[in-house]
Amino acid sequence: MNHSILGYATYIPTWRVDPAGSGRAARVVASFDEDAVTMAVAAGRRALIGDLRQVPSTVFVTSTPAYLDKTNATIVHTALGLDRRSAAHDAIGTTRSTMAAVRSALRSGGLLTAADVRTGQPGSADERGGADAAAAILVGLPTERRPALAEVLAEASVTEEVLDRWRPPTAPWGSTWEERFGFEHYARMIREVAARTLDDAGLAQADHVVVVSGNTAVTKRAATLVKGAVSTGGSPVGFTGAADPLIALGAVLDVAGPGESILLLAAADGVDALLVRTTGALPSRRQAIPLVEQLADRQVVPYPRYLSWRGLLEFEPPRRPEPDRAAAPPSARSRDWKFGLTGSRCDACGFLHLPPGSVCRECGSVGESSPVSVAGLTGRIATYTVDHLAYSPSPPVVDAVVDFEAGRGADFTGGGRTTFEVADAQPDLLEVGAPVELTFRRLNSAGGVHNYFWKARQIRPAQSTTPRGEDH
Repeated sequence: MNHSILGYATYIPTWRVDPAGSGRAARVVASFDEDAVTMAVAAGRRALIGDLRQVPSTVFVTSTPAYLDKTNATIVHTALGLDRRSAAHDAIGTTRSTMAAVRSALRSGGLLTAADVRTGQPGSADERGGADAAAAILVGLPTERRPALAEVLAEASVTEEVLDRWRPPTAPWGSTWEERFGFEHYARMIREVAARTLDDAGLAQADHVVVVSGNTAVTKRAATLVKGAVSTGGSPVGFTGAADPLIALGAVLDVAGPGESILLLAAADGVDALLVRTTGALPSRRQAIPLVEQLADRQVVPYPRYLSWRGLLEFEPPRRPEPDRAAAPPSARSRDWKFGLTGSRCDACGFLHLPPGSVCRECGSVGESSPVSVAGLTGRIATYTVDHLAYSPSPPVVDAVVDFEAGRGADFTGGGRTTFEVADAQPDLLEVGAPVELTFRRLNSAGGVHNYFWKARQIRPAQSTTPRGEDH
């Protein structure tokens, strides 16, 4: 039995760069402290808003994993606060791996996240046309609380070996064959799979057709391959690798009306098709921040600094000791705090300890506390410092003391204070009392180990964290 799409979300980093020197900084890039894992957490959090965090499995798809020989999905799973009795698995690959994971999720249910940091050779079309992004969909059986946003009508695939795009495991960027070669193969397969999918659903054409591919000739000529009321080639962000199919689907779900059909076609080493029809629940339960608004929230990074973020240009490092490698034993002992940002509230007096403590600093009671996660809450800056001397790949380092505001829900009544580094900081715009949200980032990397934790991020006026149609 096919499950339905119950929720979706996209995550677009705020940074933009102009690698072509055109004076138009439009290429979306992840910050120095972001990677595929942190972006997947950001997208997953948005897709799960209002949910009980009880999903049967979590699958993380990427072609740029933070780790090999270690499961990245377990980090995503833990940071999202999901039930430890559910599974978490990686699917290392790009667009086609994502479509395979979608088909699997439609049969078993679960949360699917996909993210990539796309690095092209400096000056190449891949660098200009790529983008760093993440997306997530929640798949399951509809309930009264979580109705279906889109129901699956049909799906189909065709497979052929096409040497069109490739990257050896040790290479920093990929290679592509001449795009006309791949286009001739993909055009034939797209027409075949689209016709078969529509026939299986009994439709003459779809209301929305979106074609994604790493081959730019395919996306440029998508409207000539399959006719629909609205036809789109590629995602509106640029080629995002593993995230591309879900980014494209999310962009359509942002604007589609109830009862409209969406045909998603992904061309990579074959063609995979998914045909869905939206429901009456979609307009009131779209993702909280539409993709177009995420694209509008931007700040520019100079091209040389961007290259240094990717390790392609080496600046003189700060003359400070580099961070030590994060060790396994203390990371395991503080797992709930480090990944889930779970503190403790004293059962006797209600004082909130961040990080958690066994002895209440307010009333002195011992061992009488309950776990409370503050990862989904907002707060305000009580004070902050701008440090130009601390070690950082992108100085200055901004630290802020954050006071948490009253949260919604029975498990939190407000209060709590702790210190965070500020992500995507614009020191000139910071001020005491400014609202902040929390974001999962990479603090540093040393000895091949990535030290993940949470940072504060200033909420700009255009941002909103309350999902439409959600009361929680």
